[in-house]
Amino acid sequence: MSTPTPTSDTSYHEANRADRMAATRSHPEGAPIIELRNLYKSFGSQHVLAGLNLSIESGKTTVVLGPSGSGKSVMLKHIVGLLRPDKGEVHFDGKRIDTLKERELTETRLQIGLVFQMSALFDSMTVYENIEFPLREHTKLTREERHERVREALATVDLPGIEQKLPAQLSGGQRKRVALARAVVLQPRVVLYDEPTTGLDPIRSDGINDLILKLKNTMGVTGIVVTHDLVSARKVADRCVLLLNGKLAADGTYEELENHPDARVRQFLIGRYDHEDEDESPRPRK
Repeated sequence: MSTPTPTSDTSYHEANRADRMAATRSHPEGAPIIELRNLYKSFGSQHVLAGLNLSIESGKTTVVLGPSGSGKSVMLKHIVGLLRPDKGEVHFDGKRIDTLKERELTETRLQIGLVFQMSALFDSMTVYENIEFPLREHTKLTREERHERVREALATVDLPGIEQKLPAQLSGGQRKRVALARAVVLQPRVVLYDEPTTGLDPIRSDGINDLILKLKNTMGVTGIVVTHDLVSARKVADRCVLLLNGKLAADGTYEELENHPDARVRQFLIGRYDHEDEDESPRPRK
């Protein structure tokens, strides 16, 4: 079958969706798909990122921990190009993207799904219309093809049959699942989760954790999970990193962070981080 000749942005992106999926399958597991190199970002006098270096491995779930204000969400916004660094570089699949123009960023953004903390569903749209929205905006799929994609996305998040409900008719857990279905309907290579279990009870939180694992295991999705939920972090993480003062303070498995030589890292994992301690140098184990 020949590749369609691009006639518009949307047809071009749809023509290249198969290429993106092939890249996901062929990208070596463990090889970096995202690289943040010496990132600095300030807002006025507030220094949020202060030389952050981080590589994200393909096919794995990386959990990003840290106290409020440590730069976690700002880091996510740099990955999708919503923010540009004051200094440093952002690379996606070997290509530098922080210097690209908005139009040039589109193809990269279509490879990244984003699950917002508060779900960010359109209140006036049905579940079906919310999930279909990215397909209408970025593909030339037929109505029947869009319907099948929405059906598949809802099945993936274990919510079949709720297409005609409005967000206000859903529970908090259901809204999170719909937001996740919308994030994966374009079949991205990477999914960014911004506090995915916030506001959920432990049972529904565990359901979201299971979905994160399911997407990794069945679709090969590379996940970056920003969270304060340590139960979730322990369950879904192949790797945990902890940010302090805009820098990488710890990197390893959850168990390795629990036994980290920096007392601040250990204190955070048991809920006793001393927010007044801004000394960036590692402290010896007590």
